[in-house]
Amino acid sequence: MNPMIRVRLSAMMFLEFFTWGAWFVSLGTFLSINLKADGAQTGDVFSTQSWGAIIAPFIIGLIADRFIRAERILGFLHLVGAVLMYQMYNAETVGEFYPYVLGYMILFMPTLALVASVSFNQMSNPEKQFSSIRVFGTIGWIVAGLLISYAFRWDNSEASAAGQLKNTFLLAGGSSLLLGLFSFTLPATPPRAKGEKISIGKILGVDALKLLKDRNFAVFFLASVAICIPLAFYYQVTNTFLVHSGVENATGLMSLGQVSEVLFMLLLPVFFTRYGFKKTILVGMLAWVVRYLLFAYGNADDLFFMLILGIVLHGVCYDFFFVSGQIYTDARAGEQYKSAAQGLITLATYGVGMLIGFKIAGLITDHYKTGEGSFDYKMIWLIPAGIAAVVFLLFALLFKKETKKIAL
Repeated sequence: MNPMIRVRLSAMMFLEFFTWGAWFVSLGTFLSINLKADGAQTGDVFSTQSWGAIIAPFIIGLIADRFIRAERILGFLHLVGAVLMYQMYNAETVGEFYPYVLGYMILFMPTLALVASVSFNQMSNPEKQFSSIRVFGTIGWIVAGLLISYAFRWDNSEASAAGQLKNTFLLAGGSSLLLGLFSFTLPATPPRAKGEKISIGKILGVDALKLLKDRNFAVFFLASVAICIPLAFYYQVTNTFLVHSGVENATGLMSLGQVSEVLFMLLLPVFFTRYGFKKTILVGMLAWVVRYLLFAYGNADDLFFMLILGIVLHGVCYDFFFVSGQIYTDARAGEQYKSAAQGLITLATYGVGMLIGFKIAGLITDHYKTGEGSFDYKMIWLIPAGIAAVVFLLFALLFKKETKKIAL
């Protein structure tokens, strides 16, 4: 790959995930402290990510794959996103905020596939080249968290109370504007399916439903949806929980989760090869249980290390379940259904699974509210720990040992 193209693709990935991490991590805290949102309202706002994931295939399948070059629609979506971010910055109530964040997520979620498409189009060997480009996205997310906590200090207790967290939307909006303009300089990525007959079933990955006839794949599919319920708790509740617990620089500390994601990504091939898919994914599920138990019984004082361990476990939780799940799906789908199967899993997890999860997380948070800014976080965390434990046990019992070895 041309070195300058590698630099441009790396910068694209950095800005893409910097833009997301600059506002999404601290969103729950902003909604709770600044917009006085309750758990149900917070769940509705976070659910916009799921609606975006559900709608994204239509934008990609109906527009980007057939009519417009990927880098151009990427630029357009981020430019409009910058405007919506500014409107989110100006919003003073949840009701005013919601339509803007919904519009933004509907536009942003398709860009995750677009940056991948632009990257793959320039690669002769994506299996070896993509990870070295994608890692800059994780770095971008980390840098955003560090800036918010340690440079601007918008998320400390005094600044949060003064409403400075809303500046995260200006930061994200500026990054989105920059990426929008930069996108028009990226290498040309022509529509992949220009002239092909449009099929809604193909766009949604319906063809991959045939894979559910295989018992193991069906168990994995249902487990993937179910594990997204505790996953939603992490995204929706963790930052607010840390702030309410008296933890300073919570957004920056949560960046440790992305650092561990990079480290455990390196360990995943070794573990996967040695122990196989079932044991790898069970370790990922068990990590969710352990993480939430650490959150339930840890505190910001003498047991602060438990909160840090819970954050650092993000690498195991995400890589050992979701990344190994993508590898398994790719292997089981075969050449004919690879794209459809990955699309179906994404729709089921980030769409349906997390939509359910965000709703449940909001209702549970409201149920265990004990006063203004006070919650029974022990119970709030024990519930997703219990859900993850049930999914772990059912998967261990129902998923039979694979006879065909999966190669990395």
